Amino acid sequence: MEIVHVSAECYPMAKAGGLGDVVGALPKYQNELGHVAKVVMPMYRTKFLYDNEWDLVHEGGQVLGNHWFKYSVIKEKTGKLGFDLYLVDINGVLDREKIYGYDDDAERFISFQLAVCDWLSRWQDKPDIIHCHDHQAGFIPFFCKYVHAFRHQLADIPTIFTIHNGQYQGQFSWDKYYMIPAYDTVNWGYLDWNNLINPMASAVKCAWKVTTVSPNYMEELRQSAAGLEALFEYERGKCSGIINGIDTEVWDPATDPFLLKGYDAATVTEGKAKHKAELTKQFGLDPKKPLISFIGRLVDEKAADLLPEGISQSIYQYGGKASFLVLGSGNPYVEAALVDMNKTLKGYVNTYIGYSESLSHLIYAGSDFLLMPSRVEPCGLNQLYALRYGTVPMVRNVGGLKDTVTDYGAPGGFGITMEQSSVGDIAYAVGRAIDLYENKPGQFKEIREKMMGINHSWTSSAQKYLELYESVL
Repeated sequence: MEIVHVSAECYPMAKAGGLGDVVGALPKYQNELGHVAKVVMPMYRTKFLYDNEWDLVHEGGQVLGNHWFKYSVIKEKTGKLGFDLYLVDINGVLDREKIYGYDDDAERFISFQLAVCDWLSRWQDKPDIIHCHDHQAGFIPFFCKYVHAFRHQLADIPTIFTIHNGQYQGQFSWDKYYMIPAYDTVNWGYLDWNNLINPMASAVKCAWKVTTVSPNYMEELRQSAAGLEALFEYERGKCSGIINGIDTEVWDPATDPFLLKGYDAATVTEGKAKHKAELTKQFGLDPKKPLISFIGRLVDEKAADLLPEGISQSIYQYGGKASFLVLGSGNPYVEAALVDMNKTLKGYVNTYIGYSESLSHLIYAGSDFLLMPSRVEPCGLNQLYALRYGTVPMVRNVGGLKDTVTDYGAPGGFGITMEQSSVGDIAYAVGRAIDLYENKPGQFKEIREKMMGINHSWTSSAQKYLELYESVL
C-alpha cells in the first residue's frame, strides 16, 4: 500500500506542535510495517532545509484566482528519516521561515494544496491513500472529488482526514471564493459552514474517513467543536479516534543523546536524580523538593493563563514544599507574569521563555511531575513522553489525557488527574503530588517503574491506521 501524507508540519523539517511530531513519526512506522508512506509539506526556509541535500523531482504551475504561479517539488536525498520527504516550493508564498502567522495564510495553504493535487494528478502510478492532516490540507478531499482539473485523475483515491486540533479550522469569507479552483457550483455546500468557506468542515464532509488523535476527543467534538458540533454528530458514522503514539527511538531515556547518562526502569531513581540535580542547578531550584514542570505553548487552550496564580497559590498554600519550572512561549501577558515570578518567588519557580528541544528532554528526565491542566487536549504527547521518562503526569481529564492517564488512586493507576481547569484544581493536584513524593516513596518508585513499562509506541497506532485504509480500499 502506498500512502501520501499531506501536512503543514513534519518534524524535523518544521514543527509548531504535536502535528509535526505525528507526521514525523507515523510514516516511518508504516514503512516498517511493510508499506510505502511519504510526506508532502511546504518548503519553509528552516535550518533543516539548508542542512540537507535535495533532488528536484517535479516542476509545474497552477492558478490561484487570476494569478498563475510556478511550483517545484524537491525530495530529501538520503531517506534518513525513514520515509521520503517532499517539499513544495512556491516563490513569494511558501518561502518563509515561519509556518503560520501571516496575513495571507489562506492563500499560502490553498496554493500549497493546489500544487499537491496538480503534482499527484500527474503521477503515472497513483497512491492508494491520500492522508490529509488538519485544515491546512483540508481542501484536498474536495479538490480530488469535485474540482474539474483533478477529479478525473484523483476522485477514486480514498482520502483520510485527521483532526489534530478542531479549534483551528481556517475558515474565511466567501469574498475570497475566487481562490477555489473551478468546480460545479451545485457542490458549493461542501465548502460552506455558517456562511463561511471552512476547510475543516469541507474535509469532514468530503473525506472518505475522518479520524481524531484520540477516541475521547472524537466524542468531545460532538459537544464542543468551535461551531462544528452538528457536523460531527451528522458524520459520526465515518469518524473514529486513534490515539497517537510516540517515536520510541527519539524518546528513549536509555539512548537519548540530550541526556547526561541513559537510564531505564531498573535505574530510574538514580537516572532521574542525576538529571534533576543538573536541572535544578541550572535554574536555581532545590533538588530535595519535588520538581513540577510545564512544557508547552503558553495559550488558553493549555490553561497557561492559570499557571502564574496556580503556581504562586501552591507555593504559599504548601509552604514552598515544591519547585516549579516552565518551558514555553505564547501569551505575552502570561510570559511577563511568569518572568516576574522568577524574581518575586526566586528559588521556588523559574521560567524559560521560548522552546529548546534539548532542554525539553532534560526536563522530562529531571522532573518528578509534569503539569498539564489543559482546557483542550486532542491527544497530548507530553504526557506520553513523561511516562516514557518516569515523570508522573498531572493532567485534566479531557481528550487524549483521559484516554492515556489513570489516577494513581484507582486500581492500576499511575498519574494525578483533575476534573477542571482551575487554579483550585491545580493547587489540589500539587498537594497530592507533594504527598506522594514525601510520604509514599515506595508507591512513588513503583509508579515510576510502571509508567516506563507502558508501551505507547507508534507501532500499534500505525497498524490501526493501516486497517482504516484497508477498510476503504
